[in-house]
Amino acid sequence: MHYDYCVIGGGIVGLATAMRLLQRHPGASLLLLEKEDDLGRHQTGHNSGVIHAGIYYPPGSLKAELCRKGAQATKEFCGAHGIPFEVCGKLLVATSPLEVKRMEALFERSKSNAIEVRQISQGELREREPSITGLGALLVPSTGIVGYGEVCRAMGRVIAALGGELRLGTRVTAISEAVDGVTIASEGSSWQARKLVVCAGLQSDRLAVLAGLPIDHRIVPFRGEYYRLPAEKNGIVRHLIYPIPDPDLPFLGIHLTRMIDGSVTVGPNAVIGFAREGYPRLSLAPRDVADYASFPGFWRTVLKNRKSALTELRNSLWKRGYLEECRKYCPSLSLSDLLPHAAGIRAQAVRRDGTLVHDFLFAGTDRMLHVCNAPSPAATSAIPIADMIVDRLSA
Repeated sequence: MHYDYCVIGGGIVGLATAMRLLQRHPGASLLLLEKEDDLGRHQTGHNSGVIHAGIYYPPGSLKAELCRKGAQATKEFCGAHGIPFEVCGKLLVATSPLEVKRMEALFERSKSNAIEVRQISQGELREREPSITGLGALLVPSTGIVGYGEVCRAMGRVIAALGGELRLGTRVTAISEAVDGVTIASEGSSWQARKLVVCAGLQSDRLAVLAGLPIDHRIVPFRGEYYRLPAEKNGIVRHLIYPIPDPDLPFLGIHLTRMIDGSVTVGPNAVIGFAREGYPRLSLAPRDVADYASFPGFWRTVLKNRKSALTELRNSLWKRGYLEECRKYCPSLSLSDLLPHAAGIRAQAVRRDGTLVHDFLFAGTDRMLHVCNAPSPAATSAIPIADMIVDRLSA
């Protein structure tokens, strides 16, 4: 069959893109292909459920712009579709004099990003969060929480109502571009589309190569391992509690996150995974390991970040080390409080020179656009990312 648009990927970015294409082009024909039997099964369905405000991101970056717009768009979408969310705010807690200096620098950056942030004293921190210890904190009142799986399901319903076709359980095996369109094939079926958008997350580099695009990066899976607190400690915090990030490290550190179902998670760490889509702890996919182990950029980034990599690995293997990261700001936690919780896997693009790609990365041709890297806050930013993609396809 022939379609105006085909979208590959049923995570939140692919769904938002399909939704916006149909909203902006009423009457267009659209096909969305997803290899799993449900929507949002990977990064979208395994994240912390935070509606980010965008405090961390470099001023002028796509991350900063898209996150600011996305937070508002996500809340508006949830309100319009009856999806529960809560604007509980976030506290970034400084626990040492060095972190106080970093906190002050982060506060100045937040002004450039036009985000409402307030510095609070040690005394006010104690009043707001009696279980949290620190020398001060940054309060980001607009940060919220939501279940992104429910957001995905609502987007799927909108796509269907607008006439879009969703095919689940359909793995793409070939992509071929011609002058007048793109042919997409799976086992036993093929389709033609005037324009193709690929939002494949953990498989994004493989589909780019499948489509014949010259890319200089690979996806390296980073496992984010979480614990959850026992139900009797669900009231331990009122806000989300984050450490002040170390600007020399690529990830944000272990935090306490209130979830929309009332539970509280602890995490994540960030350790190299041995399977792109293997969530159990001992998952191993030899092809996935071979992909990044044979890529020079992987070993260069390991060397650049070896100190933090060893710390993350130690905390993954040694539960007490993980606990100590939490006890810096929540000293009442004990080993018995860290209960098992599902891991997430982050699709991290790494360049050949060993640089981690921290911003959004796109590649394409006249008739294809591939989202090659969609880092956090991709879930928060999905709707404005989709608007940007639609603009590019329409140019």
